[in-house]
Amino acid sequence: MARPRIVIVGAGFAGFAAARKLAKLSHGSAEIVIINPTDYFLYLPLLPEVATGLLEPRRVTVSLATALPGVRVILGEADGFDLDGRTVSYTDPEGGTGKIGYHRLVISVGSVNKLLPVPGVAQYAHGFRNISEALYLRDHITRQIEMAANAADDAERRARSTFVVVGAGYTGTEVAAQGVLYTNDLVKPWPELEGLPRWLLVDTADRVLPSLDRRLADAADGVLRERGVEILTRTSVQDAGPEGVHLSTGEYVPTRSLIWCVGVRPDPLVDHVGLPTREGRLVVDEFLTVPGYPDVYAIGDAAAVPDLTMPGELTGMTAQHATRHGTAAALNIAASYGHGRRRAYKHHDLGFVVDLGGLDSAANPLGVAIQGFPAKVVTRGYHLLSMPGNRVRVAGDWLLDSLLGRHGVQLGLIPGEAVPLESQSPES
Repeated sequence: MARPRIVIVGAGFAGFAAARKLAKLSHGSAEIVIINPTDYFLYLPLLPEVATGLLEPRRVTVSLATALPGVRVILGEADGFDLDGRTVSYTDPEGGTGKIGYHRLVISVGSVNKLLPVPGVAQYAHGFRNISEALYLRDHITRQIEMAANAADDAERRARSTFVVVGAGYTGTEVAAQGVLYTNDLVKPWPELEGLPRWLLVDTADRVLPSLDRRLADAADGVLRERGVEILTRTSVQDAGPEGVHLSTGEYVPTRSLIWCVGVRPDPLVDHVGLPTREGRLVVDEFLTVPGYPDVYAIGDAAAVPDLTMPGELTGMTAQHATRHGTAAALNIAASYGHGRRRAYKHHDLGFVVDLGGLDSAANPLGVAIQGFPAKVVTRGYHLLSMPGNRVRVAGDWLLDSLLGRHGVQLGLIPGEAVPLESQSPES
């Protein structure tokens, strides 16, 4: 009898964890296949450090072939599911099409930038969900400072030195905190720009990091303000243009840099699966299976997984849950073949980490709130332990940065038209 084939669509935190666990459990008795647009797993939490020159982009990418020995990787984007016929169709990077059958299917297509119906945002904002966007943003920030140094007048100089970050959650807070340090370094060759870079952090909530412990949110707020970041709470962007944005306060901010970090939404592919959804995510039971299709699992940001620790709620769209979804799905798939028993997914939040750049961080490991340098140690330790590869290289970049500073130059690899916000999809 042919080996059972388990197809995993997407190699983000959830899909990667499922593949790794299944590879260990099967010992070669099952064919495990991943369909993913790229040949790497992207460690998203460190993207702000890529965008601000602390880490080289390859540091946050982990080769799927190396990290998942024995797992077959198909480069392509899934674009159709025949659940009754048990097949998945896909398009490869060169436009070729293919179809593959499965015995078990894991849908872990992840999430994309969350857009709001704000005029001009899709055209003029810069997203922040993949390597291309992070590299483009690093070049863009660097270019704006360099062009400000040669601006024709003070108005243009100030506009090019102004950066508006929308969304004061984890990503937006880290981008603003790291970004202001980056531009402070960039202006050093031009004394006339000293103190000119302006960073604004805009959110409709009443504080930064609204989902976190108030004490740590206040600590992060204090770090940002001390660095000169202007925090505009209960504020939104009304419209955006090529030379500035209008805020709900009535203020017009001249800027060439609108950085969009308002959150994520499930990948649009979810809408084409043809299955029930909740809050845009595929409905699954507590065992991570799709009702009516016991051979189909959905995990990660694409899945509406019941949170058994908070009845009636769904698990958050976080890397912590996604990784554990993947492991739980792998164990339940093994159980479906008679190895072990099926278990409901249940996970209590273990805390969070927010890297604020420099020697500052905020963390809440196991509910213990810490900040400053101790939190920095915990934050970097957590990232090194969580990464499935490249740990030495990442630690080496951090060490070099502490000794030599950032390397602020443009690479010019990603043109703006290659990263339109309205069509961005995840790389994992």
